[in-house]
Amino acid sequence: MILDSRASIVAITYIVASVLLILGLRRLSSPATARSGNMLAGIGVFMALAVTLLDRHIVSYWEIALGIVFGGAIGIVSARKVQMTAMPQMVGLLNGLGGGTAALVSVSEYLRLSQSAHVGAGEGASVVLGTTIGAVSFMGSVVAFAKLQELMSGKPFQFPLQRVVNALLLLAIIVLGLMVVLGPGTTTTVWIIFAVALVLGTLLVLPIGGGDMPVVISTLNALTGCAAAFTGLVLHNQMLVVAGILVGASGSLLTILMGRAMNRSLANVMFGAFGAGEAATAVAAGGAPRTVRQTTAEDAAIALAYARKVIIVPGYGLAVAEGQHAVRELAQELERRGVDVKFAIHPVAGRMPGHMNVLLAEANIPYDQLVEMEQVNGDFDSTDVALVVGANDVVNPAAREDPASPIYGMPILDVDKARNVVVLKRSMGHGFAGIDNALFYRDRTRMLFGDAKKSLSALAEALKGV
Repeated sequence: MILDSRASIVAITYIVASVLLILGLRRLSSPATARSGNMLAGIGVFMALAVTLLDRHIVSYWEIALGIVFGGAIGIVSARKVQMTAMPQMVGLLNGLGGGTAALVSVSEYLRLSQSAHVGAGEGASVVLGTTIGAVSFMGSVVAFAKLQELMSGKPFQFPLQRVVNALLLLAIIVLGLMVVLGPGTTTTVWIIFAVALVLGTLLVLPIGGGDMPVVISTLNALTGCAAAFTGLVLHNQMLVVAGILVGASGSLLTILMGRAMNRSLANVMFGAFGAGEAATAVAAGGAPRTVRQTTAEDAAIALAYARKVIIVPGYGLAVAEGQHAVRELAQELERRGVDVKFAIHPVAGRMPGHMNVLLAEANIPYDQLVEMEQVNGDFDSTDVALVVGANDVVNPAAREDPASPIYGMPILDVDKARNVVVLKRSMGHGFAGIDNALFYRDRTRMLFGDAKKSLSALAEALKGV
């Protein structure tokens, strides 16, 4: 009777937690509701974790308590200390840890099942898939973290017969997996699958350039969800299956949307070595050097002061300079003058989806001023000044005009259609695509070189004096 009531409590709590996760995920689709969505999802996960502790098979609550204390302490300290610019690599690393955990739990469950009873084909298949996908996600995320954190070069790393080696590793996993599912697999076989999958995860991400890391992180996040779902099947835990499917489905959808935003397929991202080519030089088709027109904060402030409509385009350079509060002050000064101010957000601006939204929300910039690419592109024709802050590839008109460009066909923000364009940038350095930006040489473009935060503050100060 006690066991039945305990099982009922667990089942009901899992259902409630699943609903909270779904509602939380739905509210994450908008910056205005994202915070409450996080809270709902967090409550759902907490409920699921708490009720799972009622499992009568738990051997030692002390070990679990120690894990929660130490893991929680590491998580809190890391989250509080991480810079906004480092958020993408932190997300990637945490995602990888989830995949690694799913893989190790699948392995340990196989070890337990193999000692007590015969492992069925279904359980064996779930173990193999959970172990393989989790290990690939773990090592792939570690490599992505290292590239974003600049612990290793962001350039694609390639070697002869790389795809052949990857194919052989995958074939080895399939053969070993069939041995586990159909027999006679052993615990050693599962550990070999785990090791081979770790190598495969590393080799899959090494050839991918830093510019594609946002898509890679999204893909690996989906894989981690799938690994968790398969692990849930092995453990017969419905909540883990539901949560894993939600993460896998949402991560897959996000990957597709990001691929569309970059006009690239997942296969092209994983095997195309985007950014591997040498950067283009600042030379026109006829061989003559192109002219860059510089400006000063004072001159740019004059253009802003007499504008009726200004669109600000934030990029990763804004995050690096931590200039979100400075850009808010500039926007507020413009609004005091009656200027219509909007922020144009490209889907892949920054280093992860939503990076710019979170950055600007941190500075308390109103959500209704953050406009997505599809809604804002039609406004540039009537915009007096487009202020580009640290963005590069996402505003490069070569994506529309140059069929030979590696980013040709990628949807961009049409800032070059504005009456005046002011670009805040440290230097003429390239973006992740490793190519020159044609926008910088347009007649209507003026370059204001320097740290974005300092340049924005100088603009705001100069604007007050106009």
